[in-house]
Amino acid sequence: MMKMLGKVKEMQSKMAELQESLSTIFAEGESGGGMVVAKANGKKQLISLHIEKDLLQPEEVDMLQDLVVAAVNKALENAEEQAKEYLKKQTEGLFPNIPGIDLSGLMR
Repeated sequence: MMKMLGKVKEMQSKMAELQESLSTIFAEGESGGGMVVAKANGKKQLISLHIEKDLLQPEEVDMLQDLVVAAVNKALENAEEQAKEYLKKQTEGLFPNIPGIDLSGLMR
């Protein structure tokens, strides 16, 4: 029983370490042919946002808003995919292969 508890504590520690390391995974998303570029990390946090100066015109506000939303969503989607792959590789052999278990809950 103590051996099992030790394994559980070891897994908890490893999972906390993996969650923290997700902040080192970065992905970009762009829209408008690169006029808006968003960068997010594996924890689904927006890290940076670049907007071409040409879009900063009062008459372009609606288009700018759409481009920002599209770029951010692409960056978050790309970051989530990279984080899933990273977690899959890092936890290989750590957990038994149980159908239906989704590790994406670690990315919070």
